Amino acid sequence: MSSEGPGKRELLAQFARVAKALSHPNRLELLEFLAQGERTVEALARAAGLSVANASQHLQQLKQAGLVTSRKTGQHVRYRLADDDVVALMAALREVARRHLAEVDRIVQAYLAARDTLEPVPATDLLERIRRGEVTVLDVRPPEEYAAGHLPGAVNIPLEELERRLGELPKDREVVAYCRGPYCVLAWEAAARLREKGIPARRLEGGLPEWRLAGLPVEAEREAVETEGPARG
Repeated sequence: MSSEGPGKRELLAQFARVAKALSHPNRLELLEFLAQGERTVEALARAAGLSVANASQHLQQLKQAGLVTSRKTGQHVRYRLADDDVVALMAALREVARRHLAEVDRIVQAYLAARDTLEPVPATDLLERIRRGEVTVLDVRPPEEYAAGHLPGAVNIPLEELERRLGELPKDREVVAYCRGPYCVLAWEAAARLREKGIPARRLEGGLPEWRLAGLPVEAEREAVETEGPARG
């Protein structure tokens, strides 16, 4: 037994419950989806490519660790993050892994930097450019995530619709794309595709959760309407 007594050991066991809940990639991905807004179990299962039963099991483990909460609406159970500090916890986890695991950098270079090598735009810089009307902000997430919350004035064009909807983007301003977070491939891919079409484009440093966590303004249009459209990324 620890020299500091049973109380310390019990306390560490509670900390370990949170760490255990974060120890599966499917659960980390579910938290990333929930950082965009409240979702039903069914919608989360579709987004993550899981069965409803499997998604529900992962969500229950996250709930038992205090990372998410749930509520019943009709025949559906809706989940949301317990608090914005869960976003901060995920950001800290990513940063520690980035600093101390060489494999993280290898994967980023192989799968993300290969799509987009330009430096991202810091959030505070983007906000100033939005206020001066110097930039078009492009949200490439699914419509239900955009509806739940988005950057001020952002245009919502999901990645799979980007090429056929290029005409909706002004030609005289740089486009800054964003999605769910710093490693969300949707924004990396969007910036690369736009530049291939001759449109100046970069991506935001981070995504909506990091923007919100920084206390920057967020717009919401309505309660999210969940669909079965593509959501991985």
